[in-house]
Amino acid sequence: MSKADLILPKDFPQLKNDTFLRATRGEETEHVPVWCMRQAGRYLPEFRESRAGKDFFETCRSPEACCELTLQPLRRFPFDAAIIFSDILVVPQAMGMDVQMVPGKGPTFPEPLKEPEDLQRLRTKVDVDKELGYVFKAITLTRHKIEGKVPLIGFTGAPWTLMSYMIEGGGSNTHSKAKRWLYRHPDASHMLLKMLTDVIVEYLLGQVAAGAQALQVFESHAGILGPVEFKEFSLPYLRDIARRVKDKLKEAGQDVPMIVFAKDGHYALEDLSQSHYEVVGLDWTVDPRSARERTGGKVSLQGNMDPCALYAPKERISDIVKKMLEGFGARGYIANLGHGLYPDMDPENVGAFVEAVHRHSKQMIKQM
Repeated sequence: MSKADLILPKDFPQLKNDTFLRATRGEETEHVPVWCMRQAGRYLPEFRESRAGKDFFETCRSPEACCELTLQPLRRFPFDAAIIFSDILVVPQAMGMDVQMVPGKGPTFPEPLKEPEDLQRLRTKVDVDKELGYVFKAITLTRHKIEGKVPLIGFTGAPWTLMSYMIEGGGSNTHSKAKRWLYRHPDASHMLLKMLTDVIVEYLLGQVAAGAQALQVFESHAGILGPVEFKEFSLPYLRDIARRVKDKLKEAGQDVPMIVFAKDGHYALEDLSQSHYEVVGLDWTVDPRSARERTGGKVSLQGNMDPCALYAPKERISDIVKKMLEGFGARGYIANLGHGLYPDMDPENVGAFVEAVHRHSKQMIKQM
């Protein structure tokens, strides 16, 4: 039994910096909050050191390791939120699929789903506490160890994104095997998406019970779908997840902000802003002002600096950040990148990004 098994999801230290949570609700803040997708990542030497020689999913299954990796970026940078270190593919694993992280290749499913009859291989009833309890323990441990410094975000992959991995067997440029299902086997596709949705709802509720203070749903493969397919095979499930999680939390008198990030799903901004999520995350292909207009002030926005802007000199990063802040405005806004940090990025430039967001937004808010 590890230390994480003995720590309970209660009596958490009081939150000292709630800027991120206030921004999700569109409330006034002293500065624009900032965090980065993949802020616990290979760009940090200490992350590489902690992970050296260890199997990726073995690390995901160790609450102590996940806690340490989650906290590392907070020791370096004044981020306004932390996101638990884990992976979206723990959900297919919980459903009975084998997933391996192959060095140089990325996530790999030795036996992907090929035809609808393969759905019989999946667990229909998933006991999330049994299969994903290690994530819940990591969240609880981290909530205690973070000592109220910033809120902790839990997350999941969205149904379509997970489905595409489960059929493709890994990453893909065209996602043609997964899309073939949508066109050739629409009923089986909906059946799989529904199975995934059911597990995801329980998984997110388990994360909140464990101590997550916000939730992000990653629809990383939205851009592979066109508007018609998105409306049929992604949007209904994204809405269903948010509605069911919110309803269940409301019964317990809880309210946890939810963020939806549909990468390259710019064609769906209006729909996403009416999907029961408080925050819509944006990638860098979306113009901030146009995103504000199209979402009509219904939601807070998160994003969306091109991660590659971090290769620029620090003064240039400062200018890019200033322009981005002017586009979004300081209210109902969380600064982030339009995708995750890349492994070859300089931590100093990540620090310059965070510093620029805080400095420029404080000035903007003073002048309001």
